[in-house]
Amino acid sequence: MPAMPDHPMPRRCALLMLPLALAAVGLSGCGTPADAPAMRLSLAESLQLRSWVPPGLRAQVQLMPVSGGQPTGRFWGAKISNASLQEALEESLRDTGLYAPRPADARYELRVTLMLLDQPMVAVLDAKVAVTLSYTLMESRTGRTIYERKLRTQHTAEFGSAILDPNERMRMASEGAIRSNVNTLLRELLELKWPE
Repeated sequence: MPAMPDHPMPRRCALLMLPLALAAVGLSGCGTPADAPAMRLSLAESLQLRSWVPPGLRAQVQLMPVSGGQPTGRFWGAKISNASLQEALEESLRDTGLYAPRPADARYELRVTLMLLDQPMVAVLDAKVAVTLSYTLMESRTGRTIYERKLRTQHTAEFGSAILDPNERMRMASEGAIRSNVNTLLRELLELKWPE
């Protein structure tokens, strides 16, 4: 039986590729927290909603501190912190013209709780994330509830959006789900009857 020729070239290429492969795996294992600017409404959405805001609601909403968020782990995951959710909501309210510049003068208080962040353990291909947020809008002076609702929305980040990093796909899906949730909230608020 003839001896198999030894080909050092493929083995050398494999050894050179090993550090690159380990680096890619290491990078994909880092936690990727949700980013507030990516969770807020887009400029086009904000401008469209802003044109529908009734005078009785314009600059009348004070956002109370949000709850239910979680910090992202150092090595894995894509969670949503209270601080980033607070910033995304505040900027969305400001961009649509609902945010009260002086909280003491606000007619309404908005309370928000992140009830559920439903993510896959590992986003092997597409990452599909669903969020449930609880919203309560109350009159500041009387404490009367004007609007109370739990909204569930979802978003999918496709595999091609971040091929090497499943945490990045999960982050993008989480941000999209929050953005959709806030959009739904604001549209529902604008459909209510408001005093002048």
